[in-house]
Amino acid sequence: MMASTTSATAAAAAFGAAATAKPRGSSSTICPRVSTGGRRRSGVVRCDASVEVQVQAVAKAASIAALEQFKISADRYMKERSSIAVIGLSVHTAPVEMREKLAVAEELWPRAIQELTSLNHIEEAAVLSTCNRMEIYVVALSWNRGIREVIDWMSKKSGIPASELREHLFMLRDSDATRHLFEVSAGLDSLVLGEGQILAQVKQVVRSGQNSGGLGKNIDRMFKDAITAGKRVRCETNISSGAVSVSSAAVELALMKLPKTEALSASMLLIGAGKMGKLVVKHLIAKGCKKVVVVNRSVERVDAIREEMKDIEIVYRPLSEMYEAASEADVVFTSTASETPLFTKEHAEALPPISDTMGGVRLFVDISVPRNVSACVSEVGSARVYNVDDLKEVVEANKEDRLRKAMEAQTIITEELKRFEAWRDSLETVPTIKKLRSYADRIRASELEKCLQKIGDDNLTKKMRRAVEELSTGIVNKLLHGPLQHLRCDGSDSRTLDETLENMHALNRMFSLDTEKAIIEQKIKAKVEKTQN
Repeated sequence: MMASTTSATAAAAAFGAAATAKPRGSSSTICPRVSTGGRRRSGVVRCDASVEVQVQAVAKAASIAALEQFKISADRYMKERSSIAVIGLSVHTAPVEMREKLAVAEELWPRAIQELTSLNHIEEAAVLSTCNRMEIYVVALSWNRGIREVIDWMSKKSGIPASELREHLFMLRDSDATRHLFEVSAGLDSLVLGEGQILAQVKQVVRSGQNSGGLGKNIDRMFKDAITAGKRVRCETNISSGAVSVSSAAVELALMKLPKTEALSASMLLIGAGKMGKLVVKHLIAKGCKKVVVVNRSVERVDAIREEMKDIEIVYRPLSEMYEAASEADVVFTSTASETPLFTKEHAEALPPISDTMGGVRLFVDISVPRNVSACVSEVGSARVYNVDDLKEVVEANKEDRLRKAMEAQTIITEELKRFEAWRDSLETVPTIKKLRSYADRIRASELEKCLQKIGDDNLTKKMRRAVEELSTGIVNKLLHGPLQHLRCDGSDSRTLDETLENMHALNRMFSLDTEKAIIEQKIKAKVEKTQN
């Protein structure tokens, strides 16, 4: 017990050294005052490249030392397999101001995965960042240390103190984390129940991971099974009936805020012709609107929407005419990937007033994260600003019906969750199966060699030699058949996971396979090699 405590303390010290070491990549190092030629030189001097190399070497050595120390104290982590975890925040837990600071653009997902998997206790990672959520899925060698590393990474990326982040983060583990992803994919965790866009975004996580080679075995399978669950929920229930996207809810909100008699005659402006912008046009058509002005950087996307949707007049305006177009609009929908606000208080104040027949106020419906319309625009008397958080007002309708649909979907999700967990459980015994097979093959090869030496090569034909080899292989296979059958648990028979794992532990003890320790050491070795490279 004392040795374990000492190891844990030393590991903590090593991690502290790694955390405080100077990061790689800086161009120079500031050194303290130095003495040259017997005279003290005041101020600071820049160290040469050799010192910089030494600093980087120290940082790398500290990280490797931390991992090696973790391996020494790994006994406490061998009692359970690596954890699947999700750490994140969503429209349900955090305001848009915080979500936009943590948002990761789709093209940066591979880089984020690379940074996350370079953390000491993270084996696999995936990032799901949308307008309503920013979630990080990981497989962690150590639950507590892995979570701490991910939160620190999120804090550094966003500039939000970790203590403040924790107030809004949710953290789920293993089956709870998997169920959450399945519910997200099915649209059960969305602001608008059953929305279709989130399923497409989950698919994009898989595509992005495959292109960059970033997703590991567990997370890749989990996301693919989540896609299956999402498709089944939409095909086998009517969860997608009604408003099924943020864009449709945005249109409903705008029409709800306009005077009922004038809603369909209001001048509509859409800024951004991406996927969500296209859905805005689609739902404007569904509500009976006949004309919309679309501002976009290029005309090609607008032409594509115009070609597809014939039931509405679409007027294109270039980005340079955005404020002029806004001055003529009663409702402004914004859906762009701009990192900075397109409309500030000054812009809103410069726009002409809206007629009293339209309520006297211009509506800004911002469905972008980061936001395209600054919050201070709401301080202008002639303007009202709504963002994705305000769409809750729309989706509160028909709450009872949505809950019934969600219950139907949960049955499907539970089925898919059992399938995933059976697959993951089957992985648990694979190392023992391989080690036992390897152990038996080594004995067979050794005893076969002794037998063949006693008989002598001159006394054996090729046919006889092959027969003896096949005999030894057949004996080993028949002896291993029973034990290996009791190491397989895929949910197709009555054998429980607990029984299978007990069989695995028994075989590990009987044959001194030490599988669990070998697994953790292999993982640590891979981490050390990655750090060294």
